[in-house]
Amino acid sequence: MESVDWKEIESAAIVWMKEAGERIKASFHSVLHVETKSDRTDLVTDIDRDIELFLREKIMGAYPAHQIMAEEGMGDSVRDLEGIVWFVDPIDGTSNFIHQQRNFAISIGIYEEGIGRLGLIYDVVHDEMYHAIKGEGCFLNGSRLSKLEPVTLEKSMIALNASWLIPKKAISSERVIKMVRAARATRSFGSAALELASVASNRIDAYMSLRLAPWDFAAGAVLIEEVGGIVTDIKGEKLDYLKGGTFLVSKPGLHGEIIDTLFGN
Repeated sequence: MESVDWKEIESAAIVWMKEAGERIKASFHSVLHVETKSDRTDLVTDIDRDIELFLREKIMGAYPAHQIMAEEGMGDSVRDLEGIVWFVDPIDGTSNFIHQQRNFAISIGIYEEGIGRLGLIYDVVHDEMYHAIKGEGCFLNGSRLSKLEPVTLEKSMIALNASWLIPKKAISSERVIKMVRAARATRSFGSAALELASVASNRIDAYMSLRLAPWDFAAGAVLIEEVGGIVTDIKGEKLDYLKGGTFLVSKPGLHGEIIDTLFGN
């Protein structure tokens, strides 16, 4: 297999994401065209589509042999993870983008034969670029992030939203309430990418979701593993990078304690 210059790809992706960020900020004074997708909480704007198309054109122009799996459907019909696949979320946290014009991110994860090689998350408004190449550490605006230290549930801050308390989900609400009561604090950011970046940068200790798509977590998974965190579904099993599913990421030690609280006797 031909050698891949991941440093070159990382540098190019950072430039494109910064350019995309400027395009997003330039839209703040424009009238957004907002549509719903699967339901009234699943939103897309003309800016989401514009940014996805911009990134697709950049990627295909430089790396035409690579595949793209993207949220707004402008990527390829990816049926397997052979070769190099880019997971692109042009605006993760669209509701935040619409209502707040902050607390959203551009997320790009790049995988080779199913292995995460490169992860980038760009917090556009705060100009924070999280980036990691597998085996080379995780960085925030060029400064290396420290390895994550173990933490207990009682001293933890966990990111999750109120959807966990709706009955008939993947786990009983009583178990979730037990975990919430045991934790020090909970938060909900409204952007999976930023919640993953916050675990990687030691701002929170864990993040859980009932449902994420591969483009939601592909980049963040690379960041987390580079700082020693654990990434699985909520039962501790391997993630599905083609279909997505439930999601749990945390510091060492806490990961097992959360699963025991949710599913133990």
